[in-house]
Amino acid sequence: MAYAVAHLDEDLSLERLAEQAGLSPFHLHRVFSAGAGGETPKQFTLRLRLSRAAAMLLGTGDSVLDIALECGFQSHEAFCRAFRKSFQMTPSAYRTRGFAGGDKRAAKRHAEIAENTGPCIRLFRAQLDKGPKKNHMAYSITKREIMAQPVLVVKRRINPSAVAATLADALGKIFQYAQQNGIALAGQPFTRYLEWGPGLWTIEAGMPVTAKVGQTSDREVRGDELPGGLVATTIHSGTYDKLNEAHAAVQQWIEAQGLKPAGAPWEVYTTDPADFPDPKDWKTEIFWPMTA
Repeated sequence: MAYAVAHLDEDLSLERLAEQAGLSPFHLHRVFSAGAGGETPKQFTLRLRLSRAAAMLLGTGDSVLDIALECGFQSHEAFCRAFRKSFQMTPSAYRTRGFAGGDKRAAKRHAEIAENTGPCIRLFRAQLDKGPKKNHMAYSITKREIMAQPVLVVKRRINPSAVAATLADALGKIFQYAQQNGIALAGQPFTRYLEWGPGLWTIEAGMPVTAKVGQTSDREVRGDELPGGLVATTIHSGTYDKLNEAHAAVQQWIEAQGLKPAGAPWEVYTTDPADFPDPKDWKTEIFWPMTA
């Protein structure tokens, strides 16, 4: 994944990627598709190229041809054909429409998120086959005031074991919807837990955006807002399978302080697995709304 991101303007054929990975093309295709949320290497590289191209169309004055070549397309025609299939409009029309609400100030931040988070949008909450059986982490919990944050979300009712697969699908849809509609992304992906317990969970997968989103054209993706106000927060370091212990620590702290939970908690994936391949470097921030 890191190699593909760094070489989008070069040959990223299955054979070339397999050579970099030291695997046969057949074996790379199989293990990549299993570990990348169901995407094949070809689908992955095409998505990254179109994602970078979309951000460049909105954030730079480069010509469509120069953008096509910089993003690894061999011709203007091939790029326009692929872009129109994915975005339902030509690159020129996409550029002319611009960001939703005309928020050009968000272009740089949006491009950074698309570049850094896009490659691993289907990897959050993935479980490792092997990992530490015990979590020895001591959580430092603080309270602070935060501002309300506009978001795009997908709501699902799921079995707890399906969290990773659900996020892979839901975050992928949100990421694509935001780009297709010129909605500027403003931060890292998150999961909010509306209902959870020993049975089914109701969760919202989401991504922050720069401004409130009204009516959407997608039956699943909708605009919402993470609440502002007083929250208890902590940072979990390490694999995602121990996150329940971080949530429990925050909940216990709130009660010990004589405070009361005031809404659904959420977790923000502040590091990208593709950028930090060692799980010990993964950081997840927990937020729990509360009242005095």
